[in-house]
Amino acid sequence: MKALILIADGFEDIEFFHLWYRLQEEGVDVTITSIHGHTLTGLKGYRVEPDLLIRDIAHTDFDLLLIPGGSSPERLRTREEAVGLTRSFMQEGQTVAAISHGIQLLISAGSMDARTVTCSPSIRDDARAAGGRYRDEAVVIDDNLITGRSREDLPEFTARLVGAISQMAR
Repeated sequence: MKALILIADGFEDIEFFHLWYRLQEEGVDVTITSIHGHTLTGLKGYRVEPDLLIRDIAHTDFDLLLIPGGSSPERLRTREEAVGLTRSFMQEGQTVAAISHGIQLLISAGSMDARTVTCSPSIRDDARAAGGRYRDEAVVIDDNLITGRSREDLPEFTARLVGAISQMAR
């Protein structure tokens, strides 16, 4: 199982690190990617080095795309290579997991039409305007898309993500 975590400066530190470590505990081969090769800084000041640049990624080499929140998705959605990568995962039916503001990339990728999602309440109207069906729940799974509302929901989001990974491994 191979997962790709897509981040930029301003990622939500706890969402990124919690999920990164938890996936590794499950034996998932995790790669961190971004649009820039420099050290990335989270909202709380934690730093991380990307393993690969988006331009060097083939989405078919991965089973899962994970998009943490924070202000990172807002930065990524302005870059076509990040939007294109997200769109490719969604169009191919690969598993995509986004928490909090992570769905901003899905919105920009045009992947929200008739999808049931949750996200940070501050962008629920954006999800609806993009054709999504918003639910104010901790976690919503709609086929290959797993969405989480906020960092406060990380325990349930992580449990559901790990459950999905277990299903994929079968």
